[in-house]
Amino acid sequence: MGSEPLPLDVFCVEHGRWTGASSQFGASKTIVHPSVREQAAVAQDQQEVWNAVRSGTLAKAAPPPSSAGSPGAVASEAYAPRITTESIQVTIDGAAPTQAYAKIYEGGRVGASVDGFAEDLRRRFDRATLGLKGERVVGVVVAYGGDVAWSDIFASGELFEHYWSKLLRSYAVEALARPSYRETAAITDAREFLRNLNGREVVESEPGVYRWREITEGRLSLIELDSIAPRAMTLHRLLLHRTS
Repeated sequence: MGSEPLPLDVFCVEHGRWTGASSQFGASKTIVHPSVREQAAVAQDQQEVWNAVRSGTLAKAAPPPSSAGSPGAVASEAYAPRITTESIQVTIDGAAPTQAYAKIYEGGRVGASVDGFAEDLRRRFDRATLGLKGERVVGVVVAYGGDVAWSDIFASGELFEHYWSKLLRSYAVEALARPSYRETAAITDAREFLRNLNGREVVESEPGVYRWREITEGRLSLIELDSIAPRAMTLHRLLLHRTS
């Protein structure tokens, strides 16, 4: 109470919507998938946010590895994404003419694929973390095939659990919209991805309230949000391999 207003950058994920369905705000069951979050958090480009919603992902199929000097090397084969741009377009033209994000990814044509895949990932995650003794999961590292591309890490297990269901569904959307490969990332790939970055740093802060920091190194971007009061702590650490 009594503190100065803080500016907040806001990006719309409902291209073409000029009036709301309701005058009330409510909690959403959905977090936009990584390609959309990237455009809002890093590119800060409204048009690219809409492009990511419409296309499903801005990630391009990785080129096959060069076999020069390796006669036995086999090129990596890309498989078509399970959520296609065409299926998203059909949903936009029909059920979601305003390109409302929730309608697109919770609708029947696209949502059914997402729901089944997300539930399978949830079961596998629960089995993998069942044996933890005296420890709490505070974050995840996400890989699409052999491409380690994203991580969300929180200040506590409680904070992670609060967002986990929404995050899991967002990762599922991204995975299904990207070209897929046979490769699987290893734990060593995840550890290498989580290394400290050494690049251009931008800091914004409000004394006694928060600090926001972004470090960019090549195609990697690290964004940290710290709470300063009542005690200093990193609330959220986002690390991503940018698609653009």
